[in-house]
Amino acid sequence: MSQPSQPVVILNPQAAGGRASKRWPRIAAVLADRLGPVESRFTAHPGHATHLVRQALMDGRKLIIAVGGDGTINEAANGFLSGGEPVNSDARLGIIPIGTGGDFQRSIRIPSDIKEAVETIAGGFAHTIDVGAARLQGHDGQPVERCFVNLTSFGMGGEVCVRSRNILSPLGGKTAFLYATLAVFLTYRAKRVRLTLDGVPLPEELRITNVAIGNGRYHGGGMHPCPRALLDDGLLEVTTIDYLNMFELVRDLPVLYSDDVYKHPKVRHHRARTVLAESEDVTRIELDGEAVGRLPMEVRVLPRRLPVLVSAEES
Repeated sequence: MSQPSQPVVILNPQAAGGRASKRWPRIAAVLADRLGPVESRFTAHPGHATHLVRQALMDGRKLIIAVGGDGTINEAANGFLSGGEPVNSDARLGIIPIGTGGDFQRSIRIPSDIKEAVETIAGGFAHTIDVGAARLQGHDGQPVERCFVNLTSFGMGGEVCVRSRNILSPLGGKTAFLYATLAVFLTYRAKRVRLTLDGVPLPEELRITNVAIGNGRYHGGGMHPCPRALLDDGLLEVTTIDYLNMFELVRDLPVLYSDDVYKHPKVRHHRARTVLAESEDVTRIELDGEAVGRLPMEVRVLPRRLPVLVSAEES
């Protein structure tokens, strides 16, 4: 019988192309050796992790460990919050990263090695980070409200997200994202977007390749769209990329992947607590690596809402 003091492990068995389920016996052994008995709950469908986490928190559990990629971490984070407020203010989130992108892991610097990730959880150092709250139009045209811990983007990012899910690359998420980017660009057309930051509209309509709104810094398996973003400063980093033709995209990919992205002449960046994005074009959105809908979208930052267990030097 499980005990309220037992950590609850939420595992996405499909993470990393199904490798998560194969690695689970070793992960379970390392967890048991370092933390003692844990209760494991496997996800069965999209959104399941949010339900499992919220139920565990309502039952009084104080340590939730998410095993998976950015999508699993996002769902777990959404389970921690209800109406933007913590479901259980005493609870903490531990992360064992297994996935193709690993962008949030890079932002918060959680080790990829299983033993080191478990040791980080056992250390108990919590870094309480900001969370982004988004309201948007879902695929079916109905309103959707969802939080993100890392980054949301729209334009090419939304289109690429759908395509990259169908590309399995032995070289990892960065390569899959690159292939999808090049494939989408063959048919992509610039989107006309209006942005309002902290209630003040930008003076002109943008013709964009992509816009990223970052709580974290990384995206697409290692791109740096928001290299100055901080997870705990109460602000969102907003990076706009004006329309790039195919030649410019291929030529400038090394810059767009690097932390020198702000040096590109077609890149602009802002900081804001709230963002409103509107478009007459069909402009698709991805949120923490998952395709979620289309514009319009409202985003606001929720300061210091999610306690994540990190190494002592990061806390």
